Amino acid sequence: MNVIDRLVGYFAPHAALRRRAARSVLAQYEAAEPSRMRKFRRERGSQNEVVQLGAAAVRAQVRHLARNHDLARGALRTLVNNIVGAAGIGIEPQPRRLDGTIDSEYAAALVEAYRDWCRRPEVTHRLPWSRLQRAMVRAWVRDGEVFAQMITGPVAGVDHGSRVPFSLEAFEADYVPLELNDPKRGIVQGVQRNQWGKPLAVHVLKGDVSSPALPSSSGATKPVPWDRVLHLATLDHIGQVRGVSEFASVITRLEDIKDYEESERVAAKIAAMLTAYVKRGSPEVYDPETAPAPGTRQIAFKPGMVIDDLAIGEEIGLIDSKRPNPNLITFRQGQLRAIAAGVGASYSSLSRDYNGTYSAQRQELVEQWVHYAVLCDEFVGEVVQPVWEQFVLAAHLSGVVRMPAGLKPGSENDAMYTAQSMPWIDPVKEATAWQILIENGLGSEAEAIRRRGRNPADVIDQIAEFRRKAEEKGLRFGTAAADPAPNEDTDDADA
Repeated sequence: MNVIDRLVGYFAPHAALRRRAARSVLAQYEAAEPSRMRKFRRERGSQNEVVQLGAAAVRAQVRHLARNHDLARGALRTLVNNIVGAAGIGIEPQPRRLDGTIDSEYAAALVEAYRDWCRRPEVTHRLPWSRLQRAMVRAWVRDGEVFAQMITGPVAGVDHGSRVPFSLEAFEADYVPLELNDPKRGIVQGVQRNQWGKPLAVHVLKGDVSSPALPSSSGATKPVPWDRVLHLATLDHIGQVRGVSEFASVITRLEDIKDYEESERVAAKIAAMLTAYVKRGSPEVYDPETAPAPGTRQIAFKPGMVIDDLAIGEEIGLIDSKRPNPNLITFRQGQLRAIAAGVGASYSSLSRDYNGTYSAQRQELVEQWVHYAVLCDEFVGEVVQPVWEQFVLAAHLSGVVRMPAGLKPGSENDAMYTAQSMPWIDPVKEATAWQILIENGLGSEAEAIRRRGRNPADVIDQIAEFRRKAEEKGLRFGTAAADPAPNEDTDDADA
């Protein structure tokens, strides 16, 4: 025990014990002890305090990169496309009767009303449901969070775009002030919570949406009850209120690549402008009266030209700029691999470098698709499923789709959500694998169809319609799906 510890122990024994315990921990964990070769970072406050200090700045920087940097924009687009896809998240209703069977008629009625609603699901009537999903995912990945308000029934000024009186009002993180904190009312970063941390409302900025500027001049807000709010956020810690961008950890690398490539590009342009120079010998070989004045002579370079007007002692020197830098590609590849690991995308999808074998590409895609599936699950759980459940409720209350008798309680809004399917690198190998699984009873046709991002009921209807039209025209094809179904009575008679 050193002198300081003895002094602390004399005046504050408890503090001395804590110092001793801390020293014991440092002795057990080498990483817990800072040194000259190892930096030591300490947490400065809670995670909400960290978000309060840096989330807005990070969000602004990521938006700048998404607007002006091709790699950042491409990474953002890759994440959005693989999470949502072109058609958005598909929904297959699964309402069940009391005996456990699916009520197909009621499910078909819900699908018909839902497809009509998907054309104009939000209050502006500008975005269909699939495009609105991509817009929300883009804001979520870029800004760290996105909000939406569910509006049901008649509301002043709201024109519902379908027979079902239900619409969405999506808004980005700017409309919920991060600096709005009121401990007396339980408001933390614009979100009002109770004493247990349960969200009660979100305070949204008031203003005219037709204005090009964010309505932040007055700072007045309005509370929106939490049961009407959709909040999709990247939360790294338990108890965290607001989200932080997925790009927060890779901003520096993206800026480094941008700055480095710009420097190399400028250097290459300058090098291309400098062609050659005239190198003169010692001064005594020149005649001041006949030698050209410095800076007055120009030599126009042409392909295959011969320079024969050099003075005595002069020679042509070529400039070797060593541009472009051969290390640029290696540096860029290393940085892109680190960026891909940070944002959760694959290196090949970010760099558009597909110089790999089928096995390598397949392994990279399989491992990466797990991350896409996790993000898609978060999006479905926080946005798509609550929207579907509220849509079904609004359809019932408005009388657009009537709930049949004999339906199992609580199953009226049950559904299966079909996400973006993993693409096939080699369609023949993928299809053969599924065929083997189905033939050996390890999978079903419906599962294979869902893995491709399709609804089995829609596929069956399409096959049936195709068969009918083919039979009307007397056509036969080499596919089993195009052949008519076997007649059981005929088969039994033949037997």
